[in-house]
Amino acid sequence: MGVTGPGPGRRPRPLGSRPPRVAVRRARPAAPAEHVPTGLRTAAGYVWRLGLLGVAAYLAVGVLGELEMPVIALFVALVITSVLRPLVDLLARTLPRSLAVLVAFLCALAVVGGVLALVGTNVADEWNRIGDELRGGLGRIDRWLTGAPFHLRAGTVTDLRAKVGAFVSAHRSALLTTALSGASRAVELVTGLALAVFCSVFFLYSGDRMWSWAQRQLPARARPVWSRAGQAAWRTFAGYTRGVLIVSATNAALVGIALALLRVPLVLPLMVVEFVAALVPLIGSPIALAIAALVALAARGPVVALLVLALIVVIGQIEGHLLHPLVMGWSVRIHPVAIALSVIGGAVLAGVLGAVVAVPVVSVAWAVLTELRDHGPPSARGRTGSGSGAPPEGDRPRRRR
Repeated sequence: MGVTGPGPGRRPRPLGSRPPRVAVRRARPAAPAEHVPTGLRTAAGYVWRLGLLGVAAYLAVGVLGELEMPVIALFVALVITSVLRPLVDLLARTLPRSLAVLVAFLCALAVVGGVLALVGTNVADEWNRIGDELRGGLGRIDRWLTGAPFHLRAGTVTDLRAKVGAFVSAHRSALLTTALSGASRAVELVTGLALAVFCSVFFLYSGDRMWSWAQRQLPARARPVWSRAGQAAWRTFAGYTRGVLIVSATNAALVGIALALLRVPLVLPLMVVEFVAALVPLIGSPIALAIAALVALAARGPVVALLVLALIVVIGQIEGHLLHPLVMGWSVRIHPVAIALSVIGGAVLAGVLGAVVAVPVVSVAWAVLTELRDHGPPSARGRTGSGSGAPPEGDRPRRRR
């Protein structure tokens, strides 16, 4: 029986010596598994993530509330840009870009100024006749309320007018203070409008270059994602803005035709009120038509007022089932319940401005989420888009030489 010698570099072990002991680590006992249900663990993960998102949204709303005027000016600038951009692009085919922007602004000012001048002239021409009709209408309303089915005391409307006059006389100083605060608010409004026009000029002239510069400040991997998100956001915002203006103009035209046929006074001012109110979806148009019904009640009597109230139902059906699907169905794809909740939530948070801004903000956010969800990041598309099942070049194993 041969004895194997020690290997190279090893010292021979003496005869009769024991082999060295090898330390064996004993495995520690496994920790007891946590008895937490999977559903509870998942719910807890969603809760703390949603909590962080809620805190971030609350802080964002607070910051935007402190920066109310520049934020509103930026929103108005984006609205002006979305409306005038097609005209500027059309004029830029034959004119320099700067001159095309100037011509587009002059056309917009001419249209807005012409409408306001026409409304002012109409009110001034009909003021005396409207005053006589309103005074006679108040008498008719008083006689109508004293009859069936109301049977109110005679002189109810006259007493109400006297109470309103007494209230104005008693609170003249408070009303004057409110008027002065309204004047300061008007100064802020003019300042914000000037800022909006200033920003929209640059957006129309070099908006594409400004967006390209902003993308170059991002990491290279994030640029395609931000590019797709920006395109989806602008496409949705511009489509919504143009669509809601078309819907508002159509509603105003329908209301004007109906009021003219019913011989209700102040047709043009009521059309302007309808156009502005219809910018708030779902609730704006009924409020404007209710004001028109009050004017019709004072000037033409209860029958005409009831016909004007019937217009609320008719125009609501036309707007909901014809105009919105045709005009804005391709740009805004959110449910009417979501639109209603957005309008109410925006009104609670920021009043009338919040109600106006809520729907485009929600529409843009949903469009961006849908774009990113449907297409995914570029790396994932590169790995799965070919359909061949082959891994990318960087993931392929190297051949051994």
